[in-house]
Amino acid sequence: MTATAPPLRTIASRPLTRLLLVTVALLGALFAGAVPASAHAALTGSDPKDGAVVATAPAQVTLTFSEGVALDANSIRVLDPTGKRSDTAELINLCSGNIVKYGVRLRTGIPNGTYTVAWQAISADSHPVSGAFTFSIGAPSATAAVLPSQEVGGGLVGALYGIARYAAYAGFVLLTGGAAFVLACWRRGAGVSAVQRVVVGGWLTMTVATLAMLLLRTPYTGSGKLSDAFDLNGLRAVLQTKPGAALISRLLLLGAAALFVSVLFGAYARRDDEHEKAEKQDLTFGLALGGTVVAAGLAATWALAEHASTGLQPGIAMPVDVLHLLAVAAWLGGLTTLLVVLYRAPDIERAAVLRFSRLAFWSVAVLAATGLYQSWRQVGTWSALVDTTYGQLLLVKVGLVAVLVATASFSRRWTARLSEHAATDDGAAVIVEQRASEPEPELVTVPEPVTVADPVTAPEPVTAPDPVPGPVPQPVTLPADGEGAKRAAQLARQQAAMSTAREKRVRDADPGRSGLRRTVLVEAGVAVVLLAVTTVLTSTEPGRTQEAVDRAKAGSQVAVADRPVDIRLPFDTGGQNGKGTVELTLDPGRTGANDLHVYLVDPSGKPKDAPEVKVAFTLAAKSVGPLPVVPDHVVAGHWSASGVQIPMAGDWQISVTVRTSEIDETTVDKNVKIG
Repeated sequence: MTATAPPLRTIASRPLTRLLLVTVALLGALFAGAVPASAHAALTGSDPKDGAVVATAPAQVTLTFSEGVALDANSIRVLDPTGKRSDTAELINLCSGNIVKYGVRLRTGIPNGTYTVAWQAISADSHPVSGAFTFSIGAPSATAAVLPSQEVGGGLVGALYGIARYAAYAGFVLLTGGAAFVLACWRRGAGVSAVQRVVVGGWLTMTVATLAMLLLRTPYTGSGKLSDAFDLNGLRAVLQTKPGAALISRLLLLGAAALFVSVLFGAYARRDDEHEKAEKQDLTFGLALGGTVVAAGLAATWALAEHASTGLQPGIAMPVDVLHLLAVAAWLGGLTTLLVVLYRAPDIERAAVLRFSRLAFWSVAVLAATGLYQSWRQVGTWSALVDTTYGQLLLVKVGLVAVLVATASFSRRWTARLSEHAATDDGAAVIVEQRASEPEPELVTVPEPVTVADPVTAPEPVTAPDPVPGPVPQPVTLPADGEGAKRAAQLARQQAAMSTAREKRVRDADPGRSGLRRTVLVEAGVAVVLLAVTTVLTSTEPGRTQEAVDRAKAGSQVAVADRPVDIRLPFDTGGQNGKGTVELTLDPGRTGANDLHVYLVDPSGKPKDAPEVKVAFTLAAKSVGPLPVVPDHVVAGHWSASGVQIPMAGDWQISVTVRTSEIDETTVDKNVKIG
């Protein structure tokens, strides 16, 4: 009998394989649309401003960030029109209080023209950020400055680093959740090989991913070249940073976790005798306490180096983040372990499933409470929840959690229908007996090896005796050594098939377990995608920061030198059809008389009419204004005014008031430098 591989259709029809295929497809779609890690520290201001035209060369160029950043002498470069460096490569720390500002001095005697400022930094939450802008001295000119085509943190290195981040999260979930499942729900599972593979696999995945992240930090935050992963000088520099210290701490804690796993699946799993129950109870308490400390330490390596460590209320946010990660691991890791057990060790008791159901309930409760706080801290406003990438991803995550909870409710119903397996004194579950009407799979029997009495004369070939009445029609002749090995392998495969068939009968004997397996399978698939969304979320600029950057840009000074002022401002009066954009032009954009044009467009880009539009000019530095201007309505969505007087040069605030109904009105403004 020749063994043949199962056809592809059969493989694809297996539940676990279907889950894997669907999960890979979803993750591919998710990560295919993911861009390089968005900035968590964002540039909120600069002097000179982006696009500014100044009369004389400034003494220095300064940059202001939304949160703490790590910089060096080459982080801010000022390139002249020919592409040569015009700064002194001396970093100036201008931070004061909550203001994060750095700068570089410019060389004396630099010529007029357009200058390019290229900057690169590492934000306080470990993510690399970069950008560039231009300003001109005297008048704009052509420039030959060349900037890197690849965004920092992108490319192949960025993709590998993102995969390692996801793998580290997944490994933590499996390691922590699998161990929690054993200690809190099914202690007998410590001796089940399928459970051991889940926990040990989680430890291995997390360890390899952490090592990969440590090696990739240098190219990820710097050159972007994969070969720099083995740069010892770069690795030494990484170890001196907060992210590097967090990764090293994680590796040390993984060493402690290895000891925990060895005790859990070694000494703990072997204590099954009646007289060892008290000793096992003490060991359970010790393992639970030690495991919680190690798991909390591993979770803290994320909290201390990423979102929670910066921004608003870090002292509260970091322990909350630790609780959030532990709750996720207990729920999703335990769910994965339960799924594996239901397929590979179907004799799990109903009581164990019920215990996990309670564990999952409290994990979700902690997850909801900590997630609500984190959402408020990172998003801040309702508008950021729908208008920023972070907020939109957060809504997707909330939706996936809702799907998980809904699916879990069906799992609880199936759990209530499970037949109870009685447990024997040694802790082993009594398996549902095989039905007598079901025949055993056919088996070719091979007799015991024949002992040769005379080493010189071998006996005649021995004919195997008839087996127990069965379907084998002919006796089997013991073949020669080579053929005997093949038949022994065949016998082993047949015995494995019998074992698999027997396990399947046990699994299918209880319809409650069959239904539970299906719902838990769906939960696991959603959980994998949820974990991927969470990984992308940690690499996305928080909504609160994004809104702060947008406000800074909207109110930033736009330097203008004898050229029209042209600005765009989004607005929302709050009423029905109250959203749109103001497009304002002031020509020639200098002191004296100017022509003013105001256009309103709706979100689709079509002209938008309004009952009233007003404009005001204010020069706060000289206490001038506001100077009101009421433009005339020309056509739908267009207002204009002639002879608008700008009495002096300076940084003017232009405010536009839009009224879309009797009660719905808003004012938006922007600062421009009119010379």
